Amino acid sequence: MSEREEDATRPIGPSRPLPPPPEPPGRSRRHFPAALGLTVLGALVPGTAFLAAGRRRLGAVTLLGFLLLVAGVVWLAGPGRRTAARIAVDSTSLTWVLAGVVVVALLWTVVVVAGYRVLVPPRTSRGQHLVGAVVVLALLAGLAVPAATVVGAALAQRGLLAALFGDHESATVVDRPDPFGDKARVNVLLLGGDGGEGREGVRTDTVIVASIDTDTGDTTLFSLPRNLEDLPFPPGSPLAEVYPDGFDAGSESESLLNAVYRNGPGMYPDILGPTDDPGADFLKLGVGEALGLTIDYYVLVNLDGFARLVDALGGITVNVNYYVPVNGDPGTGELPDDYIAPGPHQHLDGYLALQFARGRYGLTDYDRMARQRCTIAAIIDAADPVTLLRKYQQLAATTQDIVRTDVPRSALDDFVDLGFLVKDAEVRSVVFDTSVIDPAYPDYAEMRAIVSEAIAPAADGAATTPAADHAAATTPAADHAAATTPAAAPAVPSGQTPAPATTTPIADVGDACAYDPALAQAALAAGEPPNKAG
Repeated sequence: MSEREEDATRPIGPSRPLPPPPEPPGRSRRHFPAALGLTVLGALVPGTAFLAAGRRRLGAVTLLGFLLLVAGVVWLAGPGRRTAARIAVDSTSLTWVLAGVVVVALLWTVVVVAGYRVLVPPRTSRGQHLVGAVVVLALLAGLAVPAATVVGAALAQRGLLAALFGDHESATVVDRPDPFGDKARVNVLLLGGDGGEGREGVRTDTVIVASIDTDTGDTTLFSLPRNLEDLPFPPGSPLAEVYPDGFDAGSESESLLNAVYRNGPGMYPDILGPTDDPGADFLKLGVGEALGLTIDYYVLVNLDGFARLVDALGGITVNVNYYVPVNGDPGTGELPDDYIAPGPHQHLDGYLALQFARGRYGLTDYDRMARQRCTIAAIIDAADPVTLLRKYQQLAATTQDIVRTDVPRSALDDFVDLGFLVKDAEVRSVVFDTSVIDPAYPDYAEMRAIVSEAIAPAADGAATTPAADHAAATTPAADHAAATTPAAAPAVPSGQTPAPATTTPIADVGDACAYDPALAQAALAAGEPPNKAG
């Protein structure tokens, strides 16, 4: 009988097990814990899992793509920051960013899952597969969090651009493709609105003009007092016809500079034609005429919104050198509810930060201007990149509520370039305090001469004019309000201890906002001024 015939008549029974299939390269002799570890590494550095599994070509391509992505992010955070800033102010670019983040997140998900599948050993139990699934899901969740954060920030930024720089009408801005054109200087009016609960309308207690050289970024800041009277308007303009002797709303208190924003449009609502913010246009024309400048744009920040902004940042830290009133009305003599006591490195929540920036009972306007500058500096210090990214959606929503501007979208790229110039350029400040002008009887011709002389030295570095006596160099580019404390403070309400005063011009934020132990101790020794609690 042949061998084949013998096999055909052999009784049917259990057959010998087939040999196991050959394991793919890289899987042999690998244990499950090692596969999990390599999966985690592959999630952190895409491509390494494929390389460990022997998929060299796929791993190399994936790793190269990851390294290019990292290099791009590093470049945008360093040498390419200007490009990143331009992307951040362009809605179309932000849309591409959103699409790119979604695509990268999906590809990363595929890489993590595929990496685990090629690494896991063939003889893996169901329990081990369950553990592996939990690890993979945890890795995917870890990838989803930063992706969702970036997507949320990009969406919030698009909303912010639409809200602040949308299709707004202005009586003083003509939107065009090249808004800066051949301008030697761009002049921006910076307004701090003091509107809020219990206040009728908005009064602009902070009025500053930033005059910026478009070639060098050198900037001169001109700070005007809130009680400036008889604000002039350009000859031949509709406002000059109705206010031939300067702004007048019928009474002295309602005719001050800080009342123009509210009272001007209240008296003549349509005099300038279609505009979304007539008060800002009134001030742009008036302040520009007062200083001999053409005001190109304005930015208004309502101080009432500072509370929400500061709370979104987790609070701010400031130095306090004298008792700062919480509420109180200097006009009626109503006492403050409380005081912020002197002390170094005081952490303030939103409410107290607003009081720190606004408090004026028993103090001067120039004291408040200095504290507002310190508040801005403290907000900038609190706005670190991690906090901004983590809370950007909340911050963007808050900014939409408290900021208004007539800067068109077409000017944003130019402002990005200008911002990088200003950061490394000289920033000077001129404060029109009582040592320079009499706010009740201002000599506008003299103010224009001071402005002209202050701008010229900023370009050539020589300061030999009278304006140089009032122009102090400032260190931070974000310092938008230089202030000088007057030699004599106004009368202090009965029973209240006056704040320490100095006649030295404040040169920069660091000096103005530093803790002064001598002044603070003197204030503490004098005791807390009277308040409503007694």
